[in-house]
Amino acid sequence: MSDPDVDHPVADTASDVTSVGRGLSVNARVETADASAIVVRPSVGDYVGQDVVTVGEEVEVFWQGPSGGRALRAVVTRVEFGAVPRWYLSVTEPAVDRQRRIAVRCRVSVPVTVTTRGVDLAGESRDLSEAGVSVLVEGFGNTPEPGTALGVTVHLEDGASWYRGEVVRVQSRGTDWLMSLRFLDPAERDQDRLRRRVFRELREERARSAVD
Repeated sequence: MSDPDVDHPVADTASDVTSVGRGLSVNARVETADASAIVVRPSVGDYVGQDVVTVGEEVEVFWQGPSGGRALRAVVTRVEFGAVPRWYLSVTEPAVDRQRRIAVRCRVSVPVTVTTRGVDLAGESRDLSEAGVSVLVEGFGNTPEPGTALGVTVHLEDGASWYRGEVVRVQSRGTDWLMSLRFLDPAERDQDRLRRRVFRELREERARSAVD
């Protein structure tokens, strides 16, 4: 016998459904769920182009359980289109604890300031997710080593947010640095701000593709 909210999400609650292969993710409402099958209604606002998932595609379902994040893997068995789209999912792997949902990354350019050794380096992001950012900045001094802690300010349209970051890698591009940075334990509200910006970019990208 399965335990709702632990082995699977509960009906009429929120979840995130992410295509494992393509990295696209949408917010969804759980319509029905048990240990073997889940039906979700994806957010219409995130569902531009009707092509986020296809039958046979592997997805991850993430939700907040009683003791934190939970996630399971499933395969899409049916997709209903229309004003109220539905995805029918067949569970393939049991639920596990997951502190964070899959971080969805996309190419987006926003101003970013990297603060290292007391110096502010201004740049533009190349891609962005709730877990980190790739940013091109004007280099100054010695190239930071992987693992170096620094500050990262992401300037979004609705204001700036500061994050503690860590260098993953740095590539020299002439006098510039292409820095891959990981955010260290960002607050949930700050993750949500970045996730909303990424979703918006993905929606706009899908809308442009649909027009083309």
